[in-house]
Amino acid sequence: MPPEVPEAPEPEATRRAADVTESSRASRGWWDRNADDYQREHGTFLGDDRFVWCPEGLDEVEAELLGPVESLKGLDVLEIGAGAAQCSRWLAAQGARPVALDLSHRQLQHARRIAADYTGSASVPLVQADAGTLPFADGSFDLACSAYGALPFVADPVRVLREVRRVLRPGGRFVFSVTHPIRWAFPDEPGPEGLSVSASYFDRTPYVEQDEQGRAVYVEHHRTVGDRVRDVVGAGLRLVDLVEPEWPEWNTQEWGGWSPLRGSLIPGTAIFVCERD
Repeated sequence: MPPEVPEAPEPEATRRAADVTESSRASRGWWDRNADDYQREHGTFLGDDRFVWCPEGLDEVEAELLGPVESLKGLDVLEIGAGAAQCSRWLAAQGARPVALDLSHRQLQHARRIAADYTGSASVPLVQADAGTLPFADGSFDLACSAYGALPFVADPVRVLREVRRVLRPGGRFVFSVTHPIRWAFPDEPGPEGLSVSASYFDRTPYVEQDEQGRAVYVEHHRTVGDRVRDVVGAGLRLVDLVEPEWPEWNTQEWGGWSPLRGSLIPGTAIFVCERD
C-alpha cells in the first residue's frame, strides 16, 4: 500500500499587518485553491446568469443600482472580482457589453465551464488581472461593478478605486458590495454566538490566515463605514447612495457568518453606489 500522505496543517488565524503584495499573492492563491468548493457550495444560489449583490440575495433585477435594466443595453461594463462571471453573464443578457475581470485563474476557468454549457447567446470576455492595475485605457467603460470582489481583500482600496475612476467615462457609475463593517465587531458565526460583540469595531488590523512559515494564505482587510466613504471621496468619486440590504423572509440559507438569525438584527452587507463627475 502507498504511504499515507499527511494532511496539511490548518492555517493559523491571526490579526497582523499585510501589505499590497502579500495581500494580492494570498488572494490569488486562496481563490485558486478554493474556487471549486466555492462554486460547488454557492453556485446554485448565484445561478449561471443572475446578478446577486450579497448573501442576503439582493438581485439587480429589483435593486437597479446600476440603473434601470432597460438602460444597460449597449453599455460597456467592467465587473471586478467576477469569479465565474455570473453577474457579467446577466449583464450580457440585458444587451450590455461586459468584461469579467478576476485575479484567480481557477475562478475564470469556472466562468469558461459555465459559458460552455450556457444557453444564452452573448459571450463575455474574461481577463485575469489585479484590480489595483487595470489593463484598460482611460475612459473604457460606462459602468463598473463588484459584488464582494477585490475590495475586501486589498491593502490599498484607494488605489483600486482610482483605477476604477480612471477607466470610467465621465458620468460613469461604480457600485460595489462588501461585508458590512459592523460585522468585524462580532464573531463570524451564524448562530447566537455571532450576536455578541467580541472585538473593537475600530481595530483596522487585517485578518490573516498564515501557514507554518508565517506566509499569508488568506487576507481580509477591515475598513469602517467612515473609512469606506473617505476612500471613495479620496479616489475622486462621488458617493450617491449607501445600501444596507435587509434579510428577506424567503432566504433561509446560511452562508458563512450570514444567516436569517443575524440578518434580522444586524446588517451583513454594505453596497456603495458611486459616480464619476
